Amino acid sequence: MSIFKGSLLAAGAFALSTGVAAAQTTVKWLHLEVNPAQIKIWEEVARDFEAKNPGTKVEMQFLENESYKAKLPTLLQSNDRPHIIYSWAGGVLKAQIEAGVLQDITAQIADIKDTIAPAALAAFTRDGKTYGLPFAQSQVGFIYNKELMAKGGVDGTTIKTWDDLLGAVKKLKAAGVTPLTVGGGDKWPLHFYWTYLAVRQGGKAALEAALAGKDGGFESETYQKAGEYMKQLVDLQPFQNGFLGFKNPQSTGFFGDGKAAMSLVISTVYHQQKALAANKVGIPDDKLGFFDFPTVPGGKGAASDTLGGINGWLITKGAPKAAVDFVKHFVSKDVQSRLAGANFLIPVVKGADAGIGNAFMRNVAQNLARSGYHQNFYDQDLGPSVGRVVNDATAELAGGSMTPKQVAKAVQDAWKQGN
Repeated sequence: MSIFKGSLLAAGAFALSTGVAAAQTTVKWLHLEVNPAQIKIWEEVARDFEAKNPGTKVEMQFLENESYKAKLPTLLQSNDRPHIIYSWAGGVLKAQIEAGVLQDITAQIADIKDTIAPAALAAFTRDGKTYGLPFAQSQVGFIYNKELMAKGGVDGTTIKTWDDLLGAVKKLKAAGVTPLTVGGGDKWPLHFYWTYLAVRQGGKAALEAALAGKDGGFESETYQKAGEYMKQLVDLQPFQNGFLGFKNPQSTGFFGDGKAAMSLVISTVYHQQKALAANKVGIPDDKLGFFDFPTVPGGKGAASDTLGGINGWLITKGAPKAAVDFVKHFVSKDVQSRLAGANFLIPVVKGADAGIGNAFMRNVAQNLARSGYHQNFYDQDLGPSVGRVVNDATAELAGGSMTPKQVAKAVQDAWKQGN
C-alpha cells in the first residue's frame, strides 16, 4: 500500500469520473499546501488537464511541511517516488541534483521558458540544465493587526528601523498586548529574524564573503551582529507564551484569532491566517497591515533588499512526460492569473501580475519588483545539513540557551564540515 494513501484522502485527492476508462498514465504530485481554498483551485486545474489529456490522471499527495522535509530524501530513493515535488530551490535543490534523483527538463520547457521571469527560472537551473519550473515568489515581512497595534499606540507604517520595532514591542507589552507570535516549535520561522538581520547588516556581499570563507565566514561581524540584534528582541520576551512549543500553523491561527499584534511571516500567510483562524475568517483586509523588515544602525544592506522564496515544482527521475506537461500547464498565464487574482501568489509568468487582486499582495509584488537582492531562505539556500544547524541554533538563541557568538560558530562549523 502506498505510504500516501491516508494523506490522499486528507488532501482531497481526486479520480477520473465514473464510467471513464482507467488512466494509462498516473502523475503523482506531492505538495504541502494546507489551505483548502487554494487546493480547490489546484484540483480544478488538474481536472482541466485530465480533460485535455485523456488517459492521464493527476494524483495529489500531501505531506505536512516538516514531515515533507524529513521524509523526502527517503521517498526520492524509493521505487514509489512522486513525479512532481515541491521545492524552495537553493542548496537543497543542489543536493537533490547531486543525488541523481531529478530529471533534466531543459528541452521540454524550451517553448515556454521566455514567458517566465528569468530570475525565477534561474533558481531551478544549474549548470545550464533546468530541473523544474517556478510558480510563485514570496517575501518575508511583518504582518500586523491594526486594532491591536492601536491599543499600544503603535502605527505599523512608522516602523522603519530596528529601534522602532523594539520600541513598538515595549509599548505593546505595556498595553497588555502580545507583540509577536512565532511558530518556534518548527524552528525555521525563528531563522527569519537572524537571516534578515544579516541581510540588513551586511547585504549580499556579506553572504558571498561567508561562502568564500573570508572574514571568518559565518563568524564575521555581520553574523555576530545579527545574533546580537536578535538577542535584543528576545530579551524583551516579545513572543506568545510557550512559543517554542507552537508549530507554524498554530502560530498563524493565533495571529488570525487576534491574539498577537505582529508576526514575521512569508507573504503567503495572507490566506493562511484566515484559513487557520478558529472562525475561518481571520483578520479582515481593512485591519491587516504589512511592513518591511526594519533597517539596522550602520547596516550595509539596502532597505529594499528582501528575504523570501521562489517556489516551484521539480520533476523526479523516471517521471512520465505527462508530469512535465502538467507543470507547464500549472504555470501557464491563465492559471497564474487565476491564482494571482485570488491573492494566493505573486506570479512568475510575465503579465500574470495584472490579476493581483488586493492591496496587500500588490504591495508585496512591488517590493519584489524593486528588490536589488532577493535572498532565498538560509535553511534552503545553504543546503540541508547547514540549514538544519541554522534553524536549530537560532531557535536555541530565541530560547536563551545559545549566545550570538555560539550561533555564528555553529553555522560556520557546519559550513566548513560540509564544504
